[in-house]
Amino acid sequence: MITTCPSCVTVTSSSLQLIMAAAPSVFHRVGTGSKVGAQYDQDGNLIQVETREDEEQSVKLAEILELLLAAGYFRARIKGLSPFDKVVGGMTWCITTCNFDIDVDLLFQENSTIGQKIALTEKIVSVLPKMECPHCLEPHQIQGLDYIHIFPVIQWLVKRAIETREEMGDYVRAYSISQFQKTHCLPEDEEFLQRKNKAVRTVLDVLDVYKPQRKYRRQKDAGELLDEDSRVHSTLLEYGRRYGFSKPSKQDTVDQRKASLASGSQAAAPRMADLSDQDHLQTVEEMRIKTLMTSMASMENEEGKLTVSALGQIVGLQSEEIKQIVSEYAERQSELSSEDRSERYGPLQQHRRALASLNKEIQQKTKELVQLQANYEKVKTGCDDAKKNLTEANEHSKKLVSELKSLDELEEQADISLLEKLSALVTTNENLKQQEQEFRTHCREEMARLQQNIEALNPVLGQDTEEEKERNQLIEKQYNTDREKLQKIRLLMARRNREIAILQRKIDEVPSRAELTQYQKRFIELYGQVSATHKETKQFFTLYNTLDDKKVYLEKEVNLLNSIHDNFHQAMSSSAAREQFLRQMEQIVEGIKQSRIKMEKKKQENKMRRDQLNDEYLELLDKQRLYFKTVKDFKEECRKNEMLLSKLRAKGAS
Repeated sequence: MITTCPSCVTVTSSSLQLIMAAAPSVFHRVGTGSKVGAQYDQDGNLIQVETREDEEQSVKLAEILELLLAAGYFRARIKGLSPFDKVVGGMTWCITTCNFDIDVDLLFQENSTIGQKIALTEKIVSVLPKMECPHCLEPHQIQGLDYIHIFPVIQWLVKRAIETREEMGDYVRAYSISQFQKTHCLPEDEEFLQRKNKAVRTVLDVLDVYKPQRKYRRQKDAGELLDEDSRVHSTLLEYGRRYGFSKPSKQDTVDQRKASLASGSQAAAPRMADLSDQDHLQTVEEMRIKTLMTSMASMENEEGKLTVSALGQIVGLQSEEIKQIVSEYAERQSELSSEDRSERYGPLQQHRRALASLNKEIQQKTKELVQLQANYEKVKTGCDDAKKNLTEANEHSKKLVSELKSLDELEEQADISLLEKLSALVTTNENLKQQEQEFRTHCREEMARLQQNIEALNPVLGQDTEEEKERNQLIEKQYNTDREKLQKIRLLMARRNREIAILQRKIDEVPSRAELTQYQKRFIELYGQVSATHKETKQFFTLYNTLDDKKVYLEKEVNLLNSIHDNFHQAMSSSAAREQFLRQMEQIVEGIKQSRIKMEKKKQENKMRRDQLNDEYLELLDKQRLYFKTVKDFKEECRKNEMLLSKLRAKGAS
């Protein structure tokens, strides 16, 4: 039988995994965030401690990083970043992508202290309810890198970020294109605009060349047409269009005759009747067109008429102008005669002339386009250089602003008295550097002046006098003295820098109240997990022991029944054996009753022990309540003590 006691707690593999998962959050930066420092041996080497990693936590971390990379957060690929920076940076990036504000700057403040991590996780957790996140998450779970609880939140944030990008993608793309087109233009767009203008002009020119031209005009003395069909035909005839039955060609007539001969004499009669009807309708239509044409006059004849008044005006002009007008009239007459001879080829010649002029214009515009493209390339190169310089300047300014912000945050978090002392030391250091630079400059100037004097005196005197030698020795001695003084000042400055670094490390080693609270929460959580595991283990042990006892008793019962069954026929064979068998049965029954009495007694003892332990548990609960109340009162008194001390310091300083 297996027994357990409260002092000997058996920790299973699951509890070990929980403890190891919580370890990184408590002892992540032991050098700067807590009093638990790194352990060193006598030679000053760091003692390597064996650590174990939870496989499930590692799998969840890998899944989280894969989700962030799939969503577009490629900063998670940087191997130099800690898992905390990757996870928190990914959560911040997803929240910002979802158009929610969060006061976090991860680009210039990595590997933060525990206090900074707690403040950062609290900001992230405060934003999640505003986003209506369905999963609960605590700041200590993020700071402790509890990937099992972080994974569903990351999964939901990535899904929300992708949905937001899909909703805003088209809008942002259209807005960026419109903003770009306000100040910039691509070469393809410029080429399209040029081609568009040329194409529009070409189409307009073609439409102008091939626009309908009126050739006839209905005479005024002609009667008015009554039906609409006649008016439509008359209007089309004025513009040289004839609509009606077309005259069949010779080839068509020959084919029709051959088909009629081949089809036989029976089908020839109906076909001849159809042809005669078509000829009759065509004759009627031609007569109608001729009737309409008789009431029309040609526009060319009206344009070519020369009246008496026009002739008098021409005669009154000068002879040169008369010759010019005559030549123009002859050209016009030749054009009219050519148009009369062949109306079909007139528009084609005009189109060719227009096409030749358009080709010349295209060549001229092509030359202009080449020049404009060369100028555009020069301007574009200058613009790209200016943009590059502007981008570098903006990045440098952003970097300076971020460094100033980080310095301001560090100043706000540091101790005021220590900060004043550090600032005074830094000011002294800067003054010493400035004095050193000024002294070096003065020495160089003095040395150059002395060398000039020596070069000026050498041609005159030829050799140095005793006084100048003494003076040079004095200058050399002064130079060596000042050099030794400078070396001492440098050593003093290095010592001060070491003192400053030691003080900074001491400040980092002192845990803050928030860090202590975090330690307490984590230890309480670990204690709860261990106690739950211990309780579960005890229940398993109790169940095992109960089942084992039940198994033993059942085995005894089976053995007893088997023995009774085996000896029953032998015992029934004689009266003496029967009596002996009955006495044995009575002894067995008596033994069973005694065992039952013992078990009842043991049960009563366990019940009394349980009641006693329950009373002790209630007493311990009362003590725990008293302890928490005492701790709360102690914290309140500590706060009052700190307030009184600050007031006393303020009065003492004043």
